[in-house]
Amino acid sequence: MTKWMNMADTVIAGGQIDQSQAMEVLLSSDDDLLSVLDAAYRVRLHYCGREVRVHILQNAKSGMCRENCAFCSQAIGSYSGVDRYQMQTVEELVDGARQAHEQKAVKYCMVTATRGPSGQEMDTVCEAVRQIKKELPIEICTSLGLLNDDQARELAAAGVHRFNHNLETSRRYFPHVCQTHTYDDRVNTVRAARRAGMEACCGGIMGMGEELQDRIDLAFELRDLEVEAIPVNFMDPRPGTPLSHVERLRPSDCLRALAMFRFVNPRSELRVAGGREVNLRHMQAFALYPANSMFTEGYLTTPGQKHQDDMQMIEDAGFDIAELDPMPVSEHEHSHAAL
Repeated sequence: MTKWMNMADTVIAGGQIDQSQAMEVLLSSDDDLLSVLDAAYRVRLHYCGREVRVHILQNAKSGMCRENCAFCSQAIGSYSGVDRYQMQTVEELVDGARQAHEQKAVKYCMVTATRGPSGQEMDTVCEAVRQIKKELPIEICTSLGLLNDDQARELAAAGVHRFNHNLETSRRYFPHVCQTHTYDDRVNTVRAARRAGMEACCGGIMGMGEELQDRIDLAFELRDLEVEAIPVNFMDPRPGTPLSHVERLRPSDCLRALAMFRFVNPRSELRVAGGREVNLRHMQAFALYPANSMFTEGYLTTPGQKHQDDMQMIEDAGFDIAELDPMPVSEHEHSHAAL
């Protein structure tokens, strides 16, 4: 039995791998890559089954952010031709949820490019969530920047199931990425979401110039925070941003990162996210062995792979597309059905 399978057995038995073992995964050879993925898949299968959870993003407010995150084409000082518009209307957000439901998404995520939501933006999002919950059997995620406890409770009361706020990288490397807010600001937002009763979706971006240890530190930070979902993005350099010059990762390094995140966070929903198409290229389907979730129909400012192609990829790889249960029939409808 290989050391990779020994790692899988340890994790499946309820144990944990340590940082030195995580580094072994990231430093594994190309000859070992399939063995590493096989072991990561055993962990995925044990904790998450064979299903792939499909998510769709809605860029609810674009290109208006005053933060200076170096990777982001919506940040202050980035002139890369992205659409710029203020907060979408309630009806636009609800219509986006309808389209996501038609495309078999289990989760619809409304995202705003901002430091944090204004009162009016909170009102718009909460009203949209209430209408969506009345109409559609789809889970709602929001990503609205930094939150305080009152805002988190308001979102949870409206029906938001999960809040996304990525740490992006390690605590050590974060100041190289952003200076207009701190790593602790992000950690505190994740904790506020969980205190309010929402699940936490929190991940990062691989390939921003960080060291391998930074990827490991992020994975262990997320384990300590006990986040329910981890989106792993791969840097797709955007014109006009401070990181426009970085080189994309090799497909094999992307897959090693996903495997490492699965070993460290075995129970989490692990999502292969932004940049997968241009970094993984013809090896995209291999990402589904450690990851049990993916975005489809593009990201916030880049188109990504088409929904039909993603569904075909999932089917061709032999995985199942997760589906939400139908919306429960209300007591009022039950009473009429019995007449």
